[in-house]
Amino acid sequence: MKAEELPLIGVTVLDLTRVLAGPYCTRLLSDLGARVIKIERQGEGDEMRRNYLQLETGRGDQSSYFTRVNVGKESVGVDMSRPEGQAIIHDLAKVADVVVENFMPGVVARLHCDFETLRAAKPDIIYCSISGFGQTGPWRSRPAFAHIINAVSGLMHLEQGDEPAPRPSNLQAADVLAGTHAAVAILGAIIRKGRTGKGAHLDVSMLEALVAADSVTYAAVLNGGEEYGNPRPGMIVAPIGDRYLAMQFTGSGELWPRLLSVMGRPELGRDPRFDTSEKRRSNWRELRPIVEAWLATFATVEDARSVLAGARIPCAPVLKPAEVIAEPHMAERGFFPTVPHPARGAVRVTASPYHVDGAPVHPRGPAAYRVGEHTRAVLGDLLGYAPARIAELRRSGVIDAPEAE
Repeated sequence: MKAEELPLIGVTVLDLTRVLAGPYCTRLLSDLGARVIKIERQGEGDEMRRNYLQLETGRGDQSSYFTRVNVGKESVGVDMSRPEGQAIIHDLAKVADVVVENFMPGVVARLHCDFETLRAAKPDIIYCSISGFGQTGPWRSRPAFAHIINAVSGLMHLEQGDEPAPRPSNLQAADVLAGTHAAVAILGAIIRKGRTGKGAHLDVSMLEALVAADSVTYAAVLNGGEEYGNPRPGMIVAPIGDRYLAMQFTGSGELWPRLLSVMGRPELGRDPRFDTSEKRRSNWRELRPIVEAWLATFATVEDARSVLAGARIPCAPVLKPAEVIAEPHMAERGFFPTVPHPARGAVRVTASPYHVDGAPVHPRGPAAYRVGEHTRAVLGDLLGYAPARIAELRRSGVIDAPEAE
């Protein structure tokens, strides 16, 4: 797709975010064509620069984590704790369409970059706040990462199942879901602004994004039902040889009879323990070993997958990340594009998870190699700051504006 055909060309986003939820949101907007101006803390920058995996020997600010979620953005290094830095944010808000922040509630007000302050500078601004627990409520000031949200959301409890204790999840679902919901809300606000001229203040909660992702339990418990956690009826992860196969025969009424047919066990459909979906759920601990014993008759995961696929029963081998990366399917979808990197030449990242007009949506440029790499261009070209003013702001430590290498 040509750059000028991207849906958000002409939209400018002022990005005050850090770590994951906010940067993931603005990465999605950037990939769709928005110009994203990322404000990094003067000196240190986004703390995720120092995360795993460092891409360049001898530097501690080049993590693959930071690169993946910040490709395509322009970095402006600003000390937002100083009035001179806050004045820069106010000037940028005047030329922006959208502001996104994910500070703990109350912090942006102390920095004089909250919604009310920036709306005074730009009355039709679309301002999105992403936080762990939302901008209101007794928990609003609690610090939050995905692990903490997973615990307090009830989902860590549901995932525990028969395990002796709850455990952390490798999936940063609360961050990514909140970022995605924020991007959707921003797009909706952009459409409304086009229709009415009105801006918006959007409040996105990681906790609510994660609770909303639950499929069964909350809808049931809200209405007098029981929890529906692990082990999930109809969902199996079984060892076959030296690998594991995941398969599922719930979610569609046709899957159970298909499984009985391919297993050659029609009598199970008449068994009073299993003859309704509710009984199969209640007696899952009895049904599961029967299905797992049948799966154990296969020599390999691929043998089992072939038979199940022929019966149109969803299944897949449990893959490691390196195996996923090597899959031809992912290559054909273009999901692991490269972006330039001064030291590595090129760095592979993930794409946005959708195609537009038949083409994958890829980053429009690299991540900023240095904090404040684009400060001079943004302040000079976009805001019209004179070179002498930029030099004075740099000399006084308000901004990072490194010389071109």
